[in-house]
Amino acid sequence: MAMNSLRVLLYHSAPSIGEIDPSYHEVSRRLAPVPGLMANELLRSVHDPTEFVVVSAWRDLAAFRAWESGPGHRASTAPLRAYRSNPPARPYGVYEVAAAYSTVSTDSTVELP
Repeated sequence: MAMNSLRVLLYHSAPSIGEIDPSYHEVSRRLAPVPGLMANELLRSVHDPTEFVVVSAWRDLAAFRAWESGPGHRASTAPLRAYRSNPPARPYGVYEVAAAYSTVSTDSTVELP
């Protein structure tokens, strides 16, 4: 991925993966055509299975800001909003990938510095 790419982390809390999973997939389907969004993942905490993070990868800050300030932003993410929470009190987190979406072609090679 490009050096100027961007990651956005949103913290969530839910009693189980089964409760948050449908909302995550609905939001991911809604966001699939958004220009500049490259991928997103639903991560589940290893320390507390009720803590989740959605990490989205964006081409750059400009693409994220364009989507965030657009008219569809709030409606497209509404299914996950009920699960929003503050970051955990620990200074770090260990998370397993619970689900993921990518709009980046798997046919291309990404060279890292």
